[in-house]
Amino acid sequence: MGAPKSPASSAVRWSFGIATLLAVGGVATAQSGAGDGQDGRTQARPVFALDHHMLRTVCLDLLGRPPLPEERAEWLDKDLRDFLKQTTSGLEFWEHWLEEQLYFFLLIDNFRPENEGVKAVPEKLFEGRLNPREAVHRIVLSPSFELRNPGADTFVTVVMEQLAGMRVQKRIRDLEIGKALYDGKPGTFLKHHGDSQADVVKICVESKDFAREFISREYERMLHRAGPKKPLSSWSRSFHKDPAEYRDLVRTWMTSEEYMRRLEEQHPLSNRAFVNALHVDLLGRMPTRAEAEPMREALDGLGDSAPLRSILARLLLDSGRVRVPSKGELSSRRDWAASLFPRFFGREASVTELDAICEALDEPSCQPSTILYALLSHPEYHRF
Repeated sequence: MGAPKSPASSAVRWSFGIATLLAVGGVATAQSGAGDGQDGRTQARPVFALDHHMLRTVCLDLLGRPPLPEERAEWLDKDLRDFLKQTTSGLEFWEHWLEEQLYFFLLIDNFRPENEGVKAVPEKLFEGRLNPREAVHRIVLSPSFELRNPGADTFVTVVMEQLAGMRVQKRIRDLEIGKALYDGKPGTFLKHHGDSQADVVKICVESKDFAREFISREYERMLHRAGPKKPLSSWSRSFHKDPAEYRDLVRTWMTSEEYMRRLEEQHPLSNRAFVNALHVDLLGRMPTRAEAEPMREALDGLGDSAPLRSILARLLLDSGRVRVPSKGELSSRRDWAASLFPRFFGREASVTELDAICEALDEPSCQPSTILYALLSHPEYHRF
């Protein structure tokens, strides 16, 4: 007789087996009974009815996290338009928006703004006392932005490129004038008079070029594709005229045919979103900044973050903070397994996948935590 298998080796074997099965099982299965009423009659579903996949994807695109347990309970089969109206009217929408802007400008880690002006941005946007253009203006005028982009040449170059989408190689004269303004000398920069570093920022952020670049960037961030030229021009003009219309534009994008096509695709989960997803999916809440930042910083420092993501998932599962049932607590292993797929993957499990998990749990060394680890380590969890 050969040497007995260790629990660790068996756990790895079952994790690999389930992961392999998921790779074969596909990512889309039909959801049954979504339109059936309890009395047997068919009930009309909203045109944009939220299923598990759409709800998870929209939450990740808009808020940088999966839906919370209470959101799944409240919004499944409800109208996407109602969800968008409520979500884009909330403080969290603007908190995530600020995080995305800071990341775009690389104002992270030691360069993260800690001044009250930037910290207050989400609340002021939420209350309507600030619009997105003014918020970007405030971010770029923060001391952290200047520390990240020191000196006239670097500062003016970054402002022209990142705010107005200009290629400074083709705008050398404007760059030199902007550098002169940065140093306190008067001049006409982009057809407007100025004589300070603040004027360089103000002229760029109030330009039509900024509106075009900002709207194009935001559309691509949420829909994962470049925007159509004619609608982008119209949206940019609308935003330039009234930046407060930004939320209406977002709602339009998220109910467009283009977004419906985006829902048919899979895109990589960023390191920031992965850290958020891990906490939401296992703990039912967002991580604190103290929990999230060390993880995100470690992941961002790697060319391939997949191995470390698996380690972080294992560490959280073993931390004692995650409620993992024992086998004896599972009244129905199949029901428990079935509940994981909408939560982690935004879809229903296939019969084959459920059979594999139940078979794995029959092995003495395979525990529910083994199944959780296998699902969280699978490539499908890292795309949405």
